Amino acid sequence: MPIIAAHNLAKTYRVFQKKEGLLGAVRGLFRREYKEVHAVAGVSFQIEPGEIVAFLGPNGAGKTTTLKMLSGLIYPTSGSAEVLGFVPWDRADAFRRRFALVMGQKNQLWWDLPAVDSFQLHKEIYSIPSDNFQRTVAELTELFHVKDLIRQPVRELSLGERMKMELIAALLHQPELLLLDEPTIGLDVVAQATIQRCLLEYNRTRGVTMLLTSHYMRDVEALCSRVIIINHGRLIYDGPLSGITEQFGQAKLIKLHFAESVPPDLARFGELTNGRGPVADLKVERSQVPLILAEILEKYPIVDMSVQDPPLDQMIARVFQEGPRQAPADSAREAQ
Repeated sequence: MPIIAAHNLAKTYRVFQKKEGLLGAVRGLFRREYKEVHAVAGVSFQIEPGEIVAFLGPNGAGKTTTLKMLSGLIYPTSGSAEVLGFVPWDRADAFRRRFALVMGQKNQLWWDLPAVDSFQLHKEIYSIPSDNFQRTVAELTELFHVKDLIRQPVRELSLGERMKMELIAALLHQPELLLLDEPTIGLDVVAQATIQRCLLEYNRTRGVTMLLTSHYMRDVEALCSRVIIINHGRLIYDGPLSGITEQFGQAKLIKLHFAESVPPDLARFGELTNGRGPVADLKVERSQVPLILAEILEKYPIVDMSVQDPPLDQMIARVFQEGPRQAPADSAREAQ
């Protein structure tokens, strides 16, 4: 049985349109004009137990709105969803005890108190038995390497340390589902890698299902094998991470190290994205790689070379630009 099953989930807001100037403001008192904003427009997907799924899209695509509907914070305009066997916006106590929502831009810890005091508050909210609480705190602080910091006021912690404490607080009641909205926003590369490693380990040992939004492709590559992409509130891709390369990666990146400087006419073979000193990066159509490589090797002395897919963030940006299309995985899901 899926942990999350969303069917044609939609959310539309009526937004007041204020006219310019004093006259427009006065008119607005008597005749208000609205426009409809479709934050989410009929999204359908399923997530199975134990999966870590990336939920991607540009700013304003509807990612956070979808997470809020799945967690029961807001009601949908239309459509349906089941999360852990519950309708989320019914907000049953039994449902709220089985999931956690972590938003990287919002704090759930008391700023001036040590994190352990906020943990105690969560213990009371979720009625966690004392022995379970002590054991869970010990395990999580060991996992996130913050055992020596839990008695330090939250305001004195670094951003990465605070994010670890936020995650620990969310995991104290041992949820089956973890909804993560930009959990590594603003963190440096080292802190990002630490949190990625901890989340992977927690998923491996506890089997917790995770739905993750992030603008950092390192998070996606490190954690997720499956990606759901929405744009303008609509689902445009649902499939394996590798499928993005196959479906949208129409170019290859050839890295070349010449014996001397980069030839001045190299750009005739493709898009020259880097050409400093003896090293060049050349973006070419996937189908043309063998022919172009053969010609370059015949004409120029090459010290080293490699053929790679473009960076994931470039391909994701291409997905955003190209809009809705059906991934191969979609057809398989529909046939089931």
